[in-house]
Amino acid sequence: MAHPLHFVSIEAIKEALQNNDPSLAVEKIKELLEREKNIPLNIGITGESGSGKSTFVNAFRGIDNMDEGAAPTDCDETTMEVTPYPHPNYPNVTLWDLPGIGTPDFPADKYLELVEFKRFDFFIIISDTRFRENDVKLAQEIQKLEKTFYFVRSKIDIDLQNQERKRTLSKIRENCIQGK
Repeated sequence: MAHPLHFVSIEAIKEALQNNDPSLAVEKIKELLEREKNIPLNIGITGESGSGKSTFVNAFRGIDNMDEGAAPTDCDETTMEVTPYPHPNYPNVTLWDLPGIGTPDFPADKYLELVEFKRFDFFIIISDTRFRENDVKLAQEIQKLEKTFYFVRSKIDIDLQNQERKRTLSKIRENCIQGK
C-alpha cells in the first residue's frame, strides 16, 4: 500500500508536468526521493527459540557475534525482550531481534501480543529445520496484517555436514561388507 505522502508527491509531479513546468517536477521528484530515503524501516526477525535469529541480525549488520554491540547469542534462550539493532550503513533501517515463539515465556497463543507484532513493517522468519507449525502460524498472522515476510533457512551448514557424515558412514559400511 502506498504511503499517503507518496501519493501527494506523485500528484504534485503530475500537476507540474501537466502545467509544462519541468523544473518544478524535477524539484518535486527530488523531494520525494529524499523523503523516501529517510522513511524508517522496522524489520522484525522472528522464529522459534534457538533458530539463529540473533546470529542472523549480526550477520545482516555485518558484525561478528563477539563484536561490541552485537546481538547476544548462546545455546540457551538469550533474547528475552524485543531488542532494536540499527543497521550501521542505513540509519533508517532497524532490525528487531524478537524472542523465540513457543517458549514458556513466549507461548505461541500470546506471542503476537507480547512482542507487539503489528509495529513492524515487514518480517524475516528464521527456521533452522524444515518449517514447523509455529513458522506457518507466524506467516499466516503476517499475511493477515497485509505485510511482507521472507523465510530464511539457517544452520544449513549443519545439515550439509550431517549429510556428508551419512555418506561417509555408508561408504565405510559398504567397504566393511566388501572386506576392503
